[in-house]
Amino acid sequence: MSGRFAALIFDFDGVVIDSEYASNAYVAELLTAEGHPTTPEQAMDNFMGLAGQAFHSAIERWIGAPLPEGFEKAMQAQDERAIAKGIEPVAGAPEFIAKLLETQPRAVASSSSLRWIKAHLGHLGLERAFGDHIYSGREHVTRGKPAPDIYFHAARALDVPIERCAIIEDSPVGVTAAVASGAYVIGLVTGNHCASDHGEKILALGAHTLARDYEEVGNLLR
Repeated sequence: MSGRFAALIFDFDGVVIDSEYASNAYVAELLTAEGHPTTPEQAMDNFMGLAGQAFHSAIERWIGAPLPEGFEKAMQAQDERAIAKGIEPVAGAPEFIAKLLETQPRAVASSSSLRWIKAHLGHLGLERAFGDHIYSGREHVTRGKPAPDIYFHAARALDVPIERCAIIEDSPVGVTAAVASGAYVIGLVTGNHCASDHGEKILALGAHTLARDYEEVGNLLR
């Protein structure tokens, strides 16, 4: 990395594992079955990057009703299946992470749970890639994304000013959080959830630049 950046912070879903489309397609399937017709694209537009109460509130706004009975249980069961089976990585992510120098400060700052993140890092053979620097917006801060708190938390833990951190994000909610933190924001648009206009959306939210793959991420950091 160039002298401009002292640390690298990764979002997780859609940045390290290619989970966003499948997850939102399942949400759309559940809501449609409950009488609230929803496409995967609509689910991604409304729910991608959210977790916990923010996710539940977004669903209730979308359907104009309380969360369907059994919805949360079904989502938990789907998560358990994914944790057991694993999810394909975003192309190039494991190789890029594995090549980082051991001395290079890096962290994961995600809306997902620690259990989810650590399980999937294990599936990818990256159990030790981030050491103790794995942070969850559900467990380490009160306000999750789109608030920037999880990124402030990660930068403090790394002992690096947020202004000298580069953040790799993919979702509108995550980009909003990263931009608000004051870090340099790279919008990664390589996951299978990234439609042709996805880059335009996250640039409009303030991402400093786009990367179509991890080779471009490396070039930007150099």
